[in-house]
Amino acid sequence: MIERRPAHVEVSLGAIASNVRALRGLLSPGCRFMAVVKADGYGHGAPEVARTAMAAGADSLAVATSDEGAQLRAAGITAPILLLSEPPVGAAADAVAEGLTPTIFTRECAVDLSEAAREAERVVGFHLKVDTGMNRIGVAADDVVHLLLSLRGLPGLALEGAFTHFATADVVGDWDLERQAARFEETLENMRAAGFEPGVVHAANSAATVLAPRTHYDMVRCGIAVYGLHPADSTKGRIELEAAMRVKAQVSQVKRVPMGEGVSYGFTWRASKPTTVATLPLGYGDGVHRLLSNEMRVLLGGRECEQIGTICMDALMVEVPDGLDVSLGDEAVIVGTQGSAELTLDELAARASTINYELACAFGMRLARTHV
Repeated sequence: MIERRPAHVEVSLGAIASNVRALRGLLSPGCRFMAVVKADGYGHGAPEVARTAMAAGADSLAVATSDEGAQLRAAGITAPILLLSEPPVGAAADAVAEGLTPTIFTRECAVDLSEAAREAERVVGFHLKVDTGMNRIGVAADDVVHLLLSLRGLPGLALEGAFTHFATADVVGDWDLERQAARFEETLENMRAAGFEPGVVHAANSAATVLAPRTHYDMVRCGIAVYGLHPADSTKGRIELEAAMRVKAQVSQVKRVPMGEGVSYGFTWRASKPTTVATLPLGYGDGVHRLLSNEMRVLLGGRECEQIGTICMDALMVEVPDGLDVSLGDEAVIVGTQGSAELTLDELAARASTINYELACAFGMRLARTHV
């Protein structure tokens, strides 16, 4: 039985398509575009985003786990899908079965993938992840040739791409980005000198796609910008993006609270005068962080209203300004526009001392989605 709640995420597929086209417009002819749809499309719905991105000009997709890739395959998506990290040892067969392109940066994973390829009687293409300084995952740049030499005797594997990831691409003219790019390019030269053709070379995330054209190489990987969200303030004004996510709810109760009465757990807010309070049926279980309590705004009747009291798992309360008539079932907007007023995910993230990525993913965890 599907639970119906008067709160949901609305995703504009038209905005997704527009953003992909805008980002593609930054690329040189022949440069490929990979749309990153991990974490269920950053909370926007991976299958729907994937279909829209491909129709708008994306060449391939990227996910974080084999399960995410399997979800796309189950939805009928046949496009190339890169698994951005190694599958756990023992799980390579799942990636092979789903027709995913795995990432390799250890011999252990390569051995597992080779065995899975042999059992499937096929050659599996992989991308090599090079760690050029972010120090998260990947084979160290100095060890790349040694690793590739150790894989020469493994059957069923074909090197189809090489990539790295930038830690500071959102900082204009950053020295660390230049150092990572130079280290990556030197690694590619060393690979070729040792007889290994790197295949499709890619490094640029959303920020680098906008700010650092020299790092576009053969392909760019765009995630957050596909959803109309800027990776940093530095990209604003460089490209026009349209936010695809809107978060809405219907008022579930309206009540009059006397002066001096508290609202919600701990009574972190008390009425300084008789006040009308509207309750909305969503809370931190839906991605509205509890630390936003008494800090965020909500749109009601086209006006910004203060959220009051501690945000609960399934509910939050809003102070209704004098003169605003609010009734049961009225639409409230947490992210998006109402009339001439607008609340952005960036603003909400700033109030929560986090980034728009995190909130977008969080809203997608429990709230139902509609795609328009």
